[in-house]
Amino acid sequence: MAKSSLVPLTLCFIVLFQCCSAQLAQVISWHQEEGQKQTRSRQFGQCQLNRLNAVEPSRRIQSEAGVTEIWDENDEQFQCAGVIAIRHRIQQRGLVLPAYNNAPKLIYVAQGRGIHGAVIPGCPETFQSSQSQSQEQRPSSRDQHQKVRQIREGDILAVPAGVSDWIYNNGQSQLVLVAIVDTSNPANQLDENFRKFFLAGNPQQEIQGQSQSVRGESPRERKQNSGNIFSGFDDRTLAEAFNINPELARRMKNERDDRGIIVRVKGELDIVLPRQSREEEEHERREKDNGIEETFCTATLKQNIDEPSRADVFNPRAGRMTTIDSFNLPILRFLGLSAQKVVLYRNALMTPYWNINAHGIHYFNRGSGRVQVVDHRGQTVFDGENFVVVKRASEQGLECVSFKTNDQAQISQLAGRVSTIRAMPEEVLSNAFQISREDARRIKYNREEVSLFSPRTPSGPRD
Repeated sequence: MAKSSLVPLTLCFIVLFQCCSAQLAQVISWHQEEGQKQTRSRQFGQCQLNRLNAVEPSRRIQSEAGVTEIWDENDEQFQCAGVIAIRHRIQQRGLVLPAYNNAPKLIYVAQGRGIHGAVIPGCPETFQSSQSQSQEQRPSSRDQHQKVRQIREGDILAVPAGVSDWIYNNGQSQLVLVAIVDTSNPANQLDENFRKFFLAGNPQQEIQGQSQSVRGESPRERKQNSGNIFSGFDDRTLAEAFNINPELARRMKNERDDRGIIVRVKGELDIVLPRQSREEEEHERREKDNGIEETFCTATLKQNIDEPSRADVFNPRAGRMTTIDSFNLPILRFLGLSAQKVVLYRNALMTPYWNINAHGIHYFNRGSGRVQVVDHRGQTVFDGENFVVVKRASEQGLECVSFKTNDQAQISQLAGRVSTIRAMPEEVLSNAFQISREDARRIKYNREEVSLFSPRTPSGPRD
């Protein structure tokens, strides 16, 4: 795996917009589904990007058991896409404090394994302690909680707005998570700022973003306002709400807690976690939308995007492409988000394309390559090594995870067997490009592959 740094650009984000996503600009309009991302229209008149950049995180927050890195949410590229990006590097036995966001998020498990818990409001606690209980013991002595799930490298996790979640590293190596928060989602009705509501600890204010802290708030005021959500309540109110004594209520505020966002668990995290059977895994793959109970309280929140067997497109000479959207992970319908993983073998090429109905935020985490992006004027707005749309891999190959701001994101390909050019008559191409009928036929048929193209050989078709 390539090392993360400013020069290699192998662990960076690049944002590709609906209007200039991939190699050529969008030249058609698309009627979106009713109600889908209506709030994004507020930004379209403000985004005039003449140049895209691959960016590294701008802020780094050190915690007791890990590091949180945040990409600059004031960067025009992220503002126009309406998202922010966060990466957690969690050490062994590290616990990301429970919190909820004001907008939905997608998490990609880039490395390691762990446990993810999500608390969906109004749903029952279906997990109970497996310890045997005597008749003399009260039922309250058992621990009951909502479902927790094991996560591993390659998993995509969907977390709706307002759903509290936490993550624990029970593996033998560092757990790396990359998250996109969709601040322009209709669920975020106040404004387009990112807000994270911690339920415990005393996390640094930096996680909330610079966009909020610059508005007349002094550093001292920010420090005073850096506690969890219970910090604003008086002890008596908390004690009455939880039916506890005021001293315990005061401890809930964690006022002197300096552990940060990721805390270290003493010993091991002892929670109920049944092993998933093959039958359950198969059920999750075939899950259908069967009403409120099935959709929310027992909804599948994760899907692995790295498994080769799940690939939607596979070319043994070029690579594979896997899509996770609301068709195979129904909860994404309510988030309005999706994800795609592209693995390119050495010197392979992904077809030039444009995004029809979504922005794309691309995270490159392995290998190297090159990307070129062209706007509606035919001007190159990005041409950089180690990135790709066209995506072209180098000798090392290339892996990229793309977060899309639509649960059924669509692209239009420009080359290959299912491309726009392939679907046009030869005579139209001949007159449009001022070329011969034979050359038009070459443009149409010299690539029989779909989406992922193998490298040309010396004996292959010529330009």
